[in-house]
Parts: sequence; structure tokens; C-alpha cells
Amino acid sequence: MAGKGGGQRTQSAAQGWLDRVHQWWRRALDTPGYERHTLLLVLKSTLAATLSWVVSYYLLDAPSPAFAPFSAVLIMQVTVYQSLLQSLRYLGAVAVGVAMVAALGFLGGPDLLTFVLVALVGLSIGRWPALGAQGSQVATAAFFAFSTYAAATSATQKLTQLGEIIVLVLIGCGIGVVVNVTVAPPMRYRSAEYGIRSLSTALNELVSDMYPALREGEVDEERCRQWRRRAEQTGGQITQAKEGLRTAEESLYFNPRRLLGRHRGRASFEGYGAVLGALERSLYQVASLTRGLHQWQEDEGGRYDDKAFLDDYAGFLESLAKIGEVLSQLDEDSLTEQAQQLCRLADEAQEACRKVRDGASRGGLPLADPARPYGVLVVESTRLMEEFRYACDVLQRYVDEKA
Repeated sequence: MAGKGGGQRTQSAAQGWLDRVHQWWRRALDTPGYERHTLLLVLKSTLAATLSWVVSYYLLDAPSPAFAPFSAVLIMQVTVYQSLLQSLRYLGAVAVGVAMVAALGFLGGPDLLTFVLVALVGLSIGRWPALGAQGSQVATAAFFAFSTYAAATSATQKLTQLGEIIVLVLIGCGIGVVVNVTVAPPMRYRSAEYGIRSLSTALNELVSDMYPALREGEVDEERCRQWRRRAEQTGGQITQAKEGLRTAEESLYFNPRRLLGRHRGRASFEGYGAVLGALERSLYQVASLTRGLHQWQEDEGGRYDDKAFLDDYAGFLESLAKIGEVLSQLDEDSLTEQAQQLCRLADEAQEACRKVRDGASRGGLPLADPARPYGVLVVESTRLMEEFRYACDVLQRYVDEKA
């Protein structure tokens, strides 16, 4: 019985693995997401490596042909711009490493002391900021070059083989860049949308949890602590969103696809950048709001005397949740309709914000008392409204300029 049960578990695990593989391939073939980008990168890297090997091994009959395919794969980056930049840095790092071996080798010979100097100098030069992520390749290239230098039998052979390393790296980088530019060059403009969607979803989910509790007067210390913690944990998402915007901007540089189809005429992501900045500031303001609520609960027990004010504030947060919901589904194909919808929602939110301010004034709430949360709530409502109004107006101008 135990053996039968173990066999069933193994079969179930194998079936689960096959299902996950099938789902991965289906996503790669059906949707332009992470899986498709990964598949394209693997196929393009394979093509670049194969072409580099053919040139270096079959055409040039090089003694160390692996340098070319290794270089081709190494500089296959997510954007054409990064491929060009990293190939130049990598080629520079290799050239420096090989030249250093040539200089130290001919001065000291292929002995242990020379290798120590090669390692010391190579690792030191590798920290040069201009080489960026390719700095470590100075020492790597120097070690391979030293091995080649030590195995050569004559001065002419030494120079020839050291020079050949640079030629092979140049071939590999060139083929890698050509393949990346000509075969489905990566146009990651959607990564800017993904960043906005991510931040909008986080904001929407948080305020959607807050406004029903405020409306019902269920603002206890534990709930406020959770809101505060969630608001303060969005820093990683903000960093990822900024990285996505940077990748989207870089994907335009030197990319032939920007001249074709839906990408024609796109010059920048300035509108998306402004919206992303507004969302970032909004999340910081929501964090300030949740800190005020939590401190009031923690220090004073958090008794709220004005139910009408909480109702008004819940209505304002609900209007922000609606804006966040639309932004969480941002799609350039539907941007015209979404921008119009956002402007209408921004008008509603502005009215809700005015109602909060007027209600606080009429209710005689202690807005100037730093120990009470009312002043913070009113101030942050105004700031949040300004940010969302700005974000909606920026998107509308972006749509109008494209029309």
C-alpha cells in the first residue's frame, strides 16, 4: 500500500510539473509578457552564439573559438541600447585585460610573480566606474589571456594569439548586437504601464480597505497598524516601477521597431513618468495619513467624535479608489477612453475633497491640534487630490498630443 501511495504521489507531482510547463509555454505563445520575453531572449542568444561559433571555429579556425559565442551571449541585453552600451564596455574591459597581460608578460615572463601582478592590476582596474558591470571582465580576460600567453612558444605566437582574443570578442559582440537589433528587437514600452499598474493596485487596495472602516467607525488600533505597515512597504514597488520606466525609455534608443506600426512616432514616456511620480508621492502621503491614524489610536485610544467627518472622508477615499482602479488597468490601446474617465473621476474626487474641508470647518474640529489626526487628514486629502488631479491632467494632455 505504501508503495502504491508513493507511486501516486510521484505521478501527481510529475503531472503537476507538466501542467506548469504547459501553462508557461501557453503564456509565452499567447501573451507578450515575461515568459515570451524570456523565450525570445533564449532563442536569440542561441542564434547569436551559433553564428559566432561558426565564424570563429569554421571560418577563422581560431584556437580558442569559445570567446566569440561567450561574448555574443554576454551582451544580449533586454534593450538594444543596453546591448550597445555593454558591448562597448565589455570590449574595452577585454582589451585592457589583454593589453595588460601583453605588457607585464613581455616584461616579466610567464611566471608566478607575473600572474600575481596580472591579478592585482586587473582586479584594481575592474573597479573603474566607467566599465560598470563589465569591470570584472578585465581580470577574467586577463586570466584567459595569461593562460594563452603562457602556452605560446614564441613571441610572434604570443602576440598573434593575444590579438586573436580581442578579434573574437569583437566578432561575438558584433554578432550579438546585430541579432538583437534585427531579430525581434526588444520594445519594452509596456514596462512603464506595468509600473503604474503595480503602484495603482497597491494604492487602490489600501484605500479600498480604509474607507469602509472609516464609514462604519471601525478604526481600531490593530487595523490602523496594518494600514500603516502596508503603506510603508510600498518602497520596493516604487523602485521596481521606476526601473520599469527606465527600461521602457531605453527600449526606444536605437530601436528600429519605433519606426514601425504602433510604435511609430513615440518619442518619450514623459506622460507616464509624470503619472508615476504623482503615484509615488500619493503613496507617501497615504503613508503619512495612516501614521496619523495609528498614532492617534496608539496614544489616545482613537475616539472620533464627528461621524459626519468620517463619512465625508470615507467618500473621498472611495473616489480615490475609483481613480486607482482605472490606473491599475492602464492600457495604451484604451488610453483615450481611460483618460476621459479619469478626468470625470478626478472632478468627483475634487468635490469630495471640498466636502471634507467644508465639513471639518463647519464641525469646528481641532485642525490645529497636532495631537489630533483631523488636521493631518484634511491636509493629506488636499495633497492627494492635487496629485491625482495632476496625474489625470497629464494623461489627458498626452492623449491630446497624440491625437
